Amino acid sequence: MTRTVSTASPPTPVAKRDRTPGRRSRHRGPGRGSWREQPLRRLTPWLFLLAPLALLVTFTYVPVGNMLYYSFTDWDGVSPERNFIGADNYTEVFTRPEMFRVFAVSLYYLAASVVQIVIALYFATVLSFDLRFRNLFKGILFFPYLINGVAIGFVFLYFFQDGGTLDSVLSWFGVENDHAWLGSPESANTSLAGVSVWRFTGLNFVLFLGAIQSIPGELYEAAQLDGASRWEQFKHIIAPSIRPVLSLSVILAISGSLSVFEIPYIMTDGATGTSTFVIQTVKFAFQFNKTGLASACAVVLLAIILLITWIQRRLVPDEKVDLV
Repeated sequence: MTRTVSTASPPTPVAKRDRTPGRRSRHRGPGRGSWREQPLRRLTPWLFLLAPLALLVTFTYVPVGNMLYYSFTDWDGVSPERNFIGADNYTEVFTRPEMFRVFAVSLYYLAASVVQIVIALYFATVLSFDLRFRNLFKGILFFPYLINGVAIGFVFLYFFQDGGTLDSVLSWFGVENDHAWLGSPESANTSLAGVSVWRFTGLNFVLFLGAIQSIPGELYEAAQLDGASRWEQFKHIIAPSIRPVLSLSVILAISGSLSVFEIPYIMTDGATGTSTFVIQTVKFAFQFNKTGLASACAVVLLAIILLITWIQRRLVPDEKVDLV
């Protein structure tokens, strides 16, 4: 009997699907690409940035551009006519010494800024440790910064007036005072600078406190095991760690002392030698109708602040501190 031999090829083995947990197949379905290939996903971050960028350009860069343009005109702030006069406003600014003489008043506020930085740093360091009622003291220190500057000006106007709150408190301790606190340039500027210390210490306090609380707690534990005192912990751990925030506070102090406006404008209107560069600029614009000259003053002040900030950043650059 003849045996029939089958010539059919053996079945092709089927590839096993990888069932390993946690691994996904790299096969993509038809029409599906990576997120970089989809225009909508690429545009999503810019769509979220569109509103804040529009507000920033509208309320910051456009006014600055207009200010630069007005500084080269003789615009009075009311008339539709704006005649281009070149650099005449800047020439007037730099050829009138009395315009820069008011910067001497800023020295009072600069000294006050040093005081408020020291006070804020002290309380931020003390309240960063575990103390009773520390949250209460944090709120007390930060509360003045939340009050409107106009309200603060009126409150301290009655505080420093003749026979006011300060004189009444001093009389309780047997101190009879007939001195007008806002009557002379030295006394008035010192009093106004003291108000700025009371108002802005809370801002520096919060900045320092946030920087101190970001320091790892293991560093304090290691320092305590080594027998380090509170002063040594501050000197070797806290001070190097908050150097960038301290640099920021110094920049804010310098720019703030050069551009003081609210407190002296409300309490004295720039009288008795308390006028600042910003008060002088505002009077040029709204009292003497010299908006072009006022714009030039504002540009000069902006340039001075940027120059001082650049010099400070060059002299004291931010360095990355790694204490771990």
